[in-house]
Amino acid sequence: MIQYFHNARLIDPEAGAERLGSLTVEGGQITALDAECPAGAEAIDCAGKCLAPGIVDMGVQVGEPGAQHKESLRSAGLAAAKGGVTTLVLRPDTDPAIDTPEVLEYVTRRAAARTPVNIRAMAALTRGRAGREMAEIGFLLDAGAVAFTDGARVVRDTKVLGRCMSYAKGLGALIIGHPQDPGLSEGACATSGKFASLRGLPAVSPMAERMGLDRDMGLVEMTGVRYHADQITSARSLPALERAKRNGLQVSAGISIHHLTLNEFDVGDYRTFFKFTPPLRSEDDRRAMVQAVADGLIDVICSMHSPQDEESKRLPFEEAAAGAVGLETLLPAAMRLYHSEGLSLPQIWRALALNPARLLGLPCGRLAVGAPADLVLFDPDAPFVLDRFALMSKSKNTPFDGARMQGRVLATYVAGACVHTQEKANA
Repeated sequence: MIQYFHNARLIDPEAGAERLGSLTVEGGQITALDAECPAGAEAIDCAGKCLAPGIVDMGVQVGEPGAQHKESLRSAGLAAAKGGVTTLVLRPDTDPAIDTPEVLEYVTRRAAARTPVNIRAMAALTRGRAGREMAEIGFLLDAGAVAFTDGARVVRDTKVLGRCMSYAKGLGALIIGHPQDPGLSEGACATSGKFASLRGLPAVSPMAERMGLDRDMGLVEMTGVRYHADQITSARSLPALERAKRNGLQVSAGISIHHLTLNEFDVGDYRTFFKFTPPLRSEDDRRAMVQAVADGLIDVICSMHSPQDEESKRLPFEEAAAGAVGLETLLPAAMRLYHSEGLSLPQIWRALALNPARLLGLPCGRLAVGAPADLVLFDPDAPFVLDRFALMSKSKNTPFDGARMQGRVLATYVAGACVHTQEKANA
């Protein structure tokens, strides 16, 4: 079947431009741009709405195996399709951790059978994510792991981390780090400052992130490994990141949509849906991060989707679990950056789709002939009030509950197959 998308506002992150045009899809691939409608094609009128590459969400936590009550592969896949996410990149912080080829094969096989979107998985850097012994990086790479990380569990032993990086360098593998000094960060749930002091919350200085990044950059320089910092959230970390890139190190960085659109004051009166790791930063830091994305210093925006059940969140702020669901709120939250004129749509999609696909060696994330027809059709201006109980995710822990938002996904396509439409969702 041939599909012809016309009257579309094409968002092209590779060219850094947007324009009115058309797109032809055949056999699950983009076969032409701005061509005439082929005979017998299914014509899809986009009505002037935005057509962009599907989002590649780098760093999604799913509770399967071990915590399916929080999020299953099926519910995560449905949430992703509804949110315009066509490729989920799973974190290895499951129970058991994805630290052997057998667990990786189990997750990818179940995902392929239960989800309508593409699934790729990261693997643990160390066994059990315990930071003591290197995981089977070579075997995991052969089994399909796209990157290696222990997630928010920082490898404390510098010698162990250095050995992992040296081994990964020899295999061309990507290491994803969580830049935090573990000693300073332990037990903290807020960013140090007047607000945290007035609330009586255990806090950590943003320098903990800078110190963790400095250590990792030193090891990257020593080993030459490809390295991605999962979250850079503080302005104090930017000079070290910029210096590493300028010196030719294979370094990239990401940030969650929550750290780009929220600040420390959103915690308010101990609202646990706003508890994250690292904690929310100052408004000055948030603005600096938006500018860093615009400048290309920060490469990736992701949801850092972390489902937590009610029992984990309805606790005192210090004891509550950190994280929020984000698959369905990633796009409308990103539209806040567009409507505030902080970022253009091509800049947003460069960070949401093109850059993560390139980092992981995936062919998607582009509007180009030969690229997979993983697409999202959306209206960046459509207003709505978010109801967390309408989310497809099993867990409903979103900081945007009740918020007025703009930006609705109208349809999501994976390899040309429609996996979500707003009309079906509302039926």
